[in-house]
Amino acid sequence: MIKTTTKKICIIVSSLGGGGAERSSALLSEILHDLGYDIHIVSVLDIIDYPFKGKLLNLGKLKAKNDTSFGRIKRLIVFKKYLKQHRFDYIIDCRTRIGFLKELIIIKYAYFGFKCIYLFHSYKVESYIHPNKVLGRFLYAKGYKIVAVSKGIKAKLENKYDLNNVVVVYNSLDVELEESLEKPANKYVLFYGRLDDKIKNITLLLNAYKSSVLSEKSIDLMILGSGNDLEALKLLTHRLELEKHVHFLPYKSNPYKTVQNAIFTVLTSRYEGFPMVIPESLALGVPVVSVDCNSGPNEIIINEENGLLVENHNVEALAEAMNRLIVDKELYLHCKSNTKASVAHLSKNNIGKQWQSLLNDE
Repeated sequence: MIKTTTKKICIIVSSLGGGGAERSSALLSEILHDLGYDIHIVSVLDIIDYPFKGKLLNLGKLKAKNDTSFGRIKRLIVFKKYLKQHRFDYIIDCRTRIGFLKELIIIKYAYFGFKCIYLFHSYKVESYIHPNKVLGRFLYAKGYKIVAVSKGIKAKLENKYDLNNVVVVYNSLDVELEESLEKPANKYVLFYGRLDDKIKNITLLLNAYKSSVLSEKSIDLMILGSGNDLEALKLLTHRLELEKHVHFLPYKSNPYKTVQNAIFTVLTSRYEGFPMVIPESLALGVPVVSVDCNSGPNEIIINEENGLLVENHNVEALAEAMNRLIVDKELYLHCKSNTKASVAHLSKNNIGKQWQSLLNDE
């Protein structure tokens, strides 16, 4: 990327580790830094796992020392002084934002006088904006821009809150294909992500795998990730008598080798934002079977072209889709041949240009 600007930008994150939204925020810092912006990152929590570029203010370290009411006030003052000292051209707020009074203080005190861009990473917009329309509009209608990472999120914000400052900028990709990989001992399909069944609905996946022909054809199911529901999912695996075929792998900050060796990946979420596991898989040449949840999958997957898109919460439909990509070799190879080209528009260069246009639109 060509460096074109010296504008100062502060990216506010809940953390730089643990999930797709956090990884995307870290990647955003790299994209904007490489475009020549002076990047600063403020992390609320002391979780710094993903690579980033720019200067870091880790408020999480102060939180660990003192998380009393006095400690929170002190962190807010430190935060405000940091923003004032550096006189940022833009603030990009990527945090989950809950609690009207807390956000009112941040917007009217810490952010006062700054151009603010608010990111929405999930179709569950209530994690980012107050569910009450009047209060939500009061906080964010006058923001410089609201960036939704999917068209579905944009439509929901506009329909529910009558916001007219919403734009769509997809998350960017940053995966590299490894040409010489050792073939795994067993063939497998893969789920990877946070093990939170209330969101990811891995129960649906396990039941669909049980109903499919995959185990009969010696194709295992790998579940890669960590989360509070790990033991419950292992127990369900036992009840379904799938221990020989379902394997749980620990969280990896870089799971791409495992992804690249999969026959296909699976997403079964109740809701998403712009689920990066789909474009990551496609960029690595791996088709995807996904439920058509809100939002994101139907903006990435072209049914029967780079994967299969099925009705959500339907065990039989999901099992049948998984069967098709195993049994119908012609369909599988057709989908596989289209994977990489289907996500070329999500390159760092292309997404960087969209951000550059947004930040230069005075």
